[in-house]
Amino acid sequence: MQTISTTEALARFCEAAKAQPYVTVDTEFLRERTYWSKLCLVQMALPGNEGQAVLVDPLAEGISLEPMYDLFRHPGTVKVFHAARQDLEIFFVEAGVFPIPLFDTQIAAMVCGFGEQVGYETLVKKIAREALDKTSRFTDWSRRPLTEAQLTYAVADVTHLRVIYEFLSKELVKSGRTSWVEEEEAILLNPETYITRPQEAWMKVKTRTSSGRFMAVVRELARFREGYAQARNIPRSRVYKDDALLELASTKPTNYDDLGKSRLLLREARRGDIADGIIAAVKAGMDCKPEDFPKIDAEAAQLQVNTALADLLRVLLKAKSEEAGVAAKLIASSSDLDRIAAGKRELAAMQGWRHEVFGADALRLARGEIALSARGGAVRVVPVG
Repeated sequence: MQTISTTEALARFCEAAKAQPYVTVDTEFLRERTYWSKLCLVQMALPGNEGQAVLVDPLAEGISLEPMYDLFRHPGTVKVFHAARQDLEIFFVEAGVFPIPLFDTQIAAMVCGFGEQVGYETLVKKIAREALDKTSRFTDWSRRPLTEAQLTYAVADVTHLRVIYEFLSKELVKSGRTSWVEEEEAILLNPETYITRPQEAWMKVKTRTSSGRFMAVVRELARFREGYAQARNIPRSRVYKDDALLELASTKPTNYDDLGKSRLLLREARRGDIADGIIAAVKAGMDCKPEDFPKIDAEAAQLQVNTALADLLRVLLKAKSEEAGVAAKLIASSSDLDRIAAGKRELAAMQGWRHEVFGADALRLARGEIALSARGGAVRVVPVG
């Protein structure tokens, strides 16, 4: 195990990696005190039990990660991650780069029948037949120097990953499902997955009220909070939390005295820049014309769901996912099933490999062409008529 703290040493390793069929990669980062994740450590390992494993210190003085990003662009070496989304977000925000080609072992494991969102520790135990020491899991990775135990913990996240990757990639080739994984990974490699636009932030705020005026204020408060947090690189909860945002949308404060009466607003948000931003956001929401109110997903709200059919679809999905050895969540979500039961057909569950595994029979069930029969612990599809 080598710790790399210079650009030159990183370049040597990355050049060696370009000659290999794959390299395993993981990161350690902090996000508790910032909006954007702070990259603190990168772990990489080359193939084989004796393959070189390194820890890259991005906090080392003078180091440039460009050799690593150049490796990420190299098409001849597969970059292997487990649950890559947060790692990819860091690289996209830091350098506008994605590791291509990519292989995500969590997605592959879901396709290979290891369950939904299976953890790395589980795969290490089941595939590599090893146990992980997780005592350093809650390390502050920004502190230096790191202990030997912390370094050992970090490198284990890429050394066992080699065995897992080789096993899962062979299983996918045998089953002919490599393209299934690639379809899911395409979402991870889409920049839109990682872009949060302040004007769209309101869509992530959960509320039971759908009044146009109320939602207009929610939109403006969420827009201000997101922009403020991004500009200052602080967590959005440090500006105000969702419950405070909804309180503000209800009380509609117009001055500092009104803000002082809030039960949920942080004390430091009742004066100064945040307070001014809140008051301006509330005013913008109140001044919004009805035709410019946020467009709620009216289709979802008005769905006429056949609840009996939705329940049958859930049984069918469970049976089909077990038969195919694929995590049910990867095939269709609960909301997908409700939409199918309401007559909707333009869904991912009805396309590509999902249509083959589940969608075709889901349509037949909805049309009354098949029924479900239980025998023992198994559910069977039975033609009708």
